[in-house]
Amino acid sequence: MKLLTKKITERMIANYDHADKNLDEQLDLYAEVKLFNPVGIGTWWLSELDPETNVAFGIAEIHEKEYGYVSLDELKNLKLPLGLSIERDLYFERTRLKDLMPI
Repeated sequence: MKLLTKKITERMIANYDHADKNLDEQLDLYAEVKLFNPVGIGTWWLSELDPETNVAFGIAEIHEKEYGYVSLDELKNLKLPLGLSIERDLYFERTRLKDLMPI
């Protein structure tokens, strides 16, 4: 499964460009995708993507939720049990970051 569709990638790059110019509005952006570990802990709600580094910004929940950055290359290359990999939630609907984790 592709972690990001073309449409999601385009939205995340647009969010990245917007947030770079408007840092105070970063948490008003929408999480465009939800990724998760199908065999254990790890969920990521991502809103921005730097197209040069393939690093995304959003919320990660490993043991607790926190804002931060994650390399999509690293997520893509994670070796999980049973030959599985990180997956995209096909039913996720865009949600504001601040609604996923109020400050």
